[in-house]
Amino acid sequence: MEIRLLMLEDYDKVYQLWTSIKGMGMRSLDDSVDGIGKFLKRNPTTNFIAQVEDKIVGVILCGHDGRRGYIYHTAVNSDFRGNGISKKLVNTVIEALRKEKINKVALVVFDSNDLGNKFWQSLGFDKRSDLVYRNLSINENNV
Repeated sequence: MEIRLLMLEDYDKVYQLWTSIKGMGMRSLDDSVDGIGKFLKRNPTTNFIAQVEDKIVGVILCGHDGRRGYIYHTAVNSDFRGNGISKKLVNTVIEALRKEKINKVALVVFDSNDLGNKFWQSLGFDKRSDLVYRNLSINENNV
C-alpha cells in the first residue's frame, strides 16, 4: 500500500469510494470535481489517498485556515478495513499539518455514525460537549 498526495486526476475513483460509504455526507457543489479542485488548490499538501496497485482504497481531505486544521471525508473501502489504513492516513495528515505549523485539528462526525465516532475516539479525538455546531448554506444549489 502506498499513501500519496491526492491529485485532481484521482477524483473519479475517490468520488466512487466516497459514495460507496454508508452515511457519507456529500454536497453537490462542494464535492463536485470543481469543488474538490478548488479545495486541493487551496490545500495542496494536506490531502491524501491510500492506493493498492491502481485501486484507491482510502482517502482523507484536510485543509487549514492558518490556525486550525479541519479533516473532511475520511473513508476506507470496506474490503480493506482493519488494516490500519485510516490511522495511517490520519497520521500522515497530522504530520503534514505540523509541517505547516498548525497546532490543532478538528472534524465533524454525524452523531449517528457509530463506526466513525468510535474510530475518531480511538485516535484520541475528544467529543466536545461545550460547543454547538452551526451551519448556514449560502448557495441553494449546494444540496
